[in-house]
Amino acid sequence: MDVLTGNEMVAVPPGQVTLSDRRTQRSWSVELAPYELAASPVTQALYAQITGRRPSTAHGDRLPVECVSWWDAARFCNSLSRRDGCTPAYHFRADDEGIEWDASADGYRLPTEAEWEHACRAGTTGPRYGELDEIAWYRGNSHERMHAVGGKHPNPWGFHDMLGNVWDWCWDVYDAEVYGTYRVLRGGGWFDEHWSCRASARRRSHPTFQVDDVGFRIARSLV
Repeated sequence: MDVLTGNEMVAVPPGQVTLSDRRTQRSWSVELAPYELAASPVTQALYAQITGRRPSTAHGDRLPVECVSWWDAARFCNSLSRRDGCTPAYHFRADDEGIEWDASADGYRLPTEAEWEHACRAGTTGPRYGELDEIAWYRGNSHERMHAVGGKHPNPWGFHDMLGNVWDWCWDVYDAEVYGTYRVLRGGGWFDEHWSCRASARRRSHPTFQVDDVGFRIARSLV
C-alpha cells in the first residue's frame, strides 16, 4: 500500500519504553509486545473513503484528516476493520459513552501512548529522531498550515510525521483523577513551537473535541 494513504502498516519490534509526565514529575516503564502502526497519519482521502465524511478545515486528499474527535477515530478504526475483513477491536456501549478494547481482535485501533512513543523514538534516545526542520512541520516552518503526509524525512523505522503536522490521538486516558475522560495526544502539530514537538511531550483533550491540529494514526495488535 502507498504510504500516502495513511493505511500502510509497519511492523514494530517489542521493547520497553519509559514514559514521563512533566506536570507530575513521575515516570513509568512499559513492556511492549510487537505490533503494527501506520507509517503516516490517516489522510482525508482514506477517512472519506471509509466514512463518507470530510470534516477537516483544510482540504486535500493527502493532508492528514483533522477535526476528528477521539470517538470519531475509534469508530473509524472499527469501520476500516470491517472493510478489511478484520475483527473490530472496539465494543461500544449502546449509549456511546462507554467503550471496551478487545485485545484479542486483529482489527485496527488507536495506539497506546507507550506504543506511540516507542515507535516515535525508533531506537533513538534524544528528544527527537532527527533535526526538527527535516522531520516535522511545526510553527517554525509550516507557514501556519498543514502539509501532505510523508513530506518530511521518516524516522529510522519508516514512520512519517510522528512529530509535527497533526497531533495523534492515543487510546489512553490522560489522568482520570484530575481530568476525567480526557485522552492523550502525542507528537505536536503544525501550529506548535519546537518544544511541543518531542517524543516525550504529552497533551490532553476531551474525547468529544474536534480540533484543527489533531488527527490520528492506526495500530494493530499481532494476535
